[in-house]
Order: sequence, then structure tokens, then C-alpha cells
Amino acid sequence: MTKLLEQALEAVRALSAEEQDEIARVMLTLVADEGTPEAIDPAHLPDVLKSLSQAKRREFASDADVEDALRRFEG
Repeated sequence: MTKLLEQALEAVRALSAEEQDEIARVMLTLVADEGTPEAIDPAHLPDVLKSLSQAKRREFASDADVEDALRRFEG
């Protein structure tokens, strides 16, 4: 096991059982998927490419922007 994975697991140990299970599910999904890329709808490709370009330039939403976006989904 790598040191980075050991650090990650140590951090996960501090989380609740529910959060640990969610992370375990994600890890198992990633391992089972074997890195197969997910298909992108051609209609969404321009937005995906734009987002990847923004991420490469480290242009991320602020915490306030994320909070505003999440509030829109609350009922």
C-alpha cells in the first residue's frame, strides 16, 4: 500500500460509518470500472471541453458560488 493511500484511509477512519461506507462504495466502483471512460453525449461535449479547459487553468467556482448553486436544489 502506498503512503498516500495510507494517509487517505487514516483520514477516512475519522469519518462516520455512513461516510466511510459511501467512500468504500466509490472506491469499489472505481476498481470495478477499470478506468473505462463514461460516454459523453455529443450535445454536451462543448460544455465538457470548456469545463476541462477551465479546470486546467484552475478556474473553479468559489465556495459562495457552490453554496448558491446547492440552494437552488433545496426544496
